[in-house]
Amino acid sequence: MIEHTTNPELACPIAPVVDIVFSRWTTPILWALHEYGRQRFVELERRIATITPKVLTQRLRRLERDGLVVRTYHAEVPPRVEYEISELGRSLAPLFAALSEWSVNLPEVERARVDYDARGGRR
Repeated sequence: MIEHTTNPELACPIAPVVDIVFSRWTTPILWALHEYGRQRFVELERRIATITPKVLTQRLRRLERDGLVVRTYHAEVPPRVEYEISELGRSLAPLFAALSEWSVNLPEVERARVDYDARGGRR
């Protein structure tokens, strides 16, 4: 028997997009930068209260590397660093808008979960 393996990116061409955009914390960071504009690290940290400074730093570096966020360093005393969403990051706005529109379905998802759990997870 010949086993065929398919590259996951070919099986689901949106998988790489999902990996980039929907990794933990990426969406709230991009949303905050899109909604509120250029922000300093501390401002982002306040807006996303449950993220740790270490994780915020890691995510911002990754988003900068992916071209979705622009980091601007101001050589002042004390130094100031600001983050803003890039044009590439802004191009995700229609995707976020569509997801926001779909969120009206969340109560239905919750009802389905309750029904599923009430059945003991099986039919």
